[in-house]
Amino acid sequence: MTQKDITFVADFLTEHFNEAPELYNRKGKYFNVERVGQYLKDEDDDLVSPPNTEGNQWFNFLKNSTHLKESPLLFPYYPEKSLHFVKRQMEGVIDQCLQKPAEVIGKSVHQAVCMSLYKISKSEDSTPQLFKLPFLWNDKTSNIHYVLFTMLENSVSKIHILRRHTDTSRSVSNGILAVEFGNFLNNSINENSDSRCYSCLDAHFYDDETVTVVLKESVEQEGKERVLAQLPLS
Repeated sequence: MTQKDITFVADFLTEHFNEAPELYNRKGKYFNVERVGQYLKDEDDDLVSPPNTEGNQWFNFLKNSTHLKESPLLFPYYPEKSLHFVKRQMEGVIDQCLQKPAEVIGKSVHQAVCMSLYKISKSEDSTPQLFKLPFLWNDKTSNIHYVLFTMLENSVSKIHILRRHTDTSRSVSNGILAVEFGNFLNNSINENSDSRCYSCLDAHFYDDETVTVVLKESVEQEGKERVLAQLPLS
């Protein structure tokens, strides 16, 4: 704590926890902590002891600013109200701000296409995560959206590329395809294919024409190779 913090706490204790002989005949505590508790009450009533804003630099700044004084961008200050009241006021304003965009965006979004990627047994207690690594890219030159993803389980060596035209009424050839890495990095066709099989760790678009992938050896052994490859979309 800084010395300023300690002084603040000491002043608070001195001001609010003095004995109050005039309250001795009443039941309950003899200390005045209402100035703290009043801010935390979930009530719309005015504060018992509103704060003294005289000399506050922010209020003085607003008062002397012609443009900011009535600005709708500044959240109004309620010096007579508790924090709960202010919180509810702010939540109401935020909800009102988000309501219209939510309606407009919601009405503009619709399903363009539905593809079945995999099926699972309905008897399973928990659905396994089979869809991994989705990365989106928008090619503004050709107006095409791309989605890169991998499917776990039996196709870890493949990366799937889904593409759709930004104009949903138009279609593109090979809307979805898969690239299998497998053992394409083998030094020789005679090399054991099982010993140098690769799976995809990560994949991002490098630019409109190129995909960057991080591959690893699938064989369980120390010193697995990691490969950074640049793949042309063509």
